[in-house]
Amino acid sequence: MTSRVFIDGAAGTTGLEIRDRLAGRADIELITIADDRRKDASARAEALNAADAVVLCLPDDAAREAVALIENPRVSVIDASTAHRTAADWAYGFAELDPGQRDALGRAKRISNPGCYPTGFLALVRPLVRAGLLPGDAALSINAVSGYSGGGKAMIAMFEDPASPEATDTAFRAYALDLGHKHVPEMQTRAGLAHPPIFFPSVARTYRGMLVEVPLHLHLLPGRPTGDALRDALAEAYAGSKVVHVVRDNPPFLTIEQAAGTDRLDLFVYADEKAGQARLIAALDNLGKGAAGAAVQNLNLALGLDETESLRL
Repeated sequence: MTSRVFIDGAAGTTGLEIRDRLAGRADIELITIADDRRKDASARAEALNAADAVVLCLPDDAAREAVALIENPRVSVIDASTAHRTAADWAYGFAELDPGQRDALGRAKRISNPGCYPTGFLALVRPLVRAGLLPGDAALSINAVSGYSGGGKAMIAMFEDPASPEATDTAFRAYALDLGHKHVPEMQTRAGLAHPPIFFPSVARTYRGMLVEVPLHLHLLPGRPTGDALRDALAEAYAGSKVVHVVRDNPPFLTIEQAAGTDRLDLFVYADEKAGQARLIAALDNLGKGAAGAAVQNLNLALGLDETESLRL
């Protein structure tokens, strides 16, 4: 049986990555629109309503407009924008996040793809909150660095233009210094936190890859959990997952490219028991599990297919 899929925004960075993963699949037929009609509302509406599943790779407002064009109740929507990530009537597209989440995604007609930074943060924090090792009112911070492809075509051009300072002079750049990053509400809501975490995002002069770190003072947590206890809780939460791996033997260092080019998510717990400190670190590809890989995984679930089909694990 072949499912018809339309990628709205297929020419963007995430859309191209999704198309690349779906290429050659006999169980999926991609609906396309001629280049000169890509912005034609009637052509888009026709494609949106003719599909079994739609993946939206659009800015927030355009994603909302696309959803409004869908009248066919049988169409499943996976939205890769920020528009619906905290919406109660949209299923959150992180299959591994909570017990029952995978089944919920299989039943849902509206799925919001997680953000790349929230994926790393939530993978580390949500299971610990659920297990009671991290209180819901914990004051948390996130240090994270992404490859420049996470900024889309504009940032890619900036870092790859030989005449641009970013291409030659900038190795690392911190941003969102006003603490108002759009991913923060998603991280707070989906982790089940009482307070928004302090988020320190940055971009490095490498195309893809991401490290997301959450530092903890273990002696300030209820029961003073050890690093092993945190690692064991994460391992239990993701037992059997083909996508999320909890690493037992920590390497001496991690690179931003640790999981680049894959759709997997690697989790690490580094701890100094004497100091009562720990560093929880997630490594992923911002274009993989942080975007296109997650969208394909959610697409597979929405269509009742093997969730890891086409994923790069």
